[in-house]
Amino acid sequence: MHLKIAIPSKGRISDPAVKLLGKAGIGIRDTANRKLFSKTYDEEISVMFTRAADIPEFVADGAADMGMTGLDLIEEKDGDVEILEDLNFGRAKLVLAVPEDSHINDISDITDDHIVATEFPHLTEKYLKNKGINTKIVELSGSTEIAPFIGVADIVVDLTSTGTTLKMNHLKIIDTVLESSIKLIANKKSFKEKNEKIEAVRTGIKGVLDAEGKKLVMMNVDKEVLDQVKMAMPGLTGPTVSQVMSNDDVVAVHAVVDENDVFNVVNQLKKIGARDILVVPIERII
Repeated sequence: MHLKIAIPSKGRISDPAVKLLGKAGIGIRDTANRKLFSKTYDEEISVMFTRAADIPEFVADGAADMGMTGLDLIEEKDGDVEILEDLNFGRAKLVLAVPEDSHINDISDITDDHIVATEFPHLTEKYLKNKGINTKIVELSGSTEIAPFIGVADIVVDLTSTGTTLKMNHLKIIDTVLESSIKLIANKKSFKEKNEKIEAVRTGIKGVLDAEGKKLVMMNVDKEVLDQVKMAMPGLTGPTVSQVMSNDDVVAVHAVVDENDVFNVVNQLKKIGARDILVVPIERII
């Protein structure tokens, strides 16, 4: 049973996708020379490098069993796929924007006489029709932000992560069409016929995602202060306690702690009397 996973060949989500697969234990054998198909360290899994915009269609059609791409592209292509996981990167918004000096300040100011330029005509049309607006839509393949200044359109619908590019081009956001991030998707037929392997990939990736921002804190403490330690570091399901063989009065304690809490937790544990404290990175939580 062979599994093909489609990921972007270039762009802002390509390297994070490759790294995520590597952390999940599905490392690509030759990352320096990306071919259309690349082998992984699992003989039953190969990676297909392609355009991010084509991945929803390739997965829907079965050319790939799984894929990683943006929700904006999935919705734009109307991809009939299984969305398995939010991969927690590549967050962006598809927004309506107009020149800063435009009289359009709100969605209610748009009339059927206005023209909208975008790389996302399907999403834009669907959104505007839901608002009762039937304005003309011009499809562009890039540089959407310049459309109002060269007389092509009055409004643009564009993808932005920080809004900086829009501000640099003197555009103001008037509404949000869609909030997007990178999703792990699967072909619906493959999801049924190759479910065991797909779930194995999903589990590996989810384990990496669940470990993000977490640290394993371990220490030795006297039994008499164990209740105080438990209060200081509850962990995911409470701390794990084990006997230290060399000393009956001492126990070893470890728990998973949010990275942002480590500084305060460690200092609190030291005050309680914990010693030999270790803070260890976590690769995956299954």
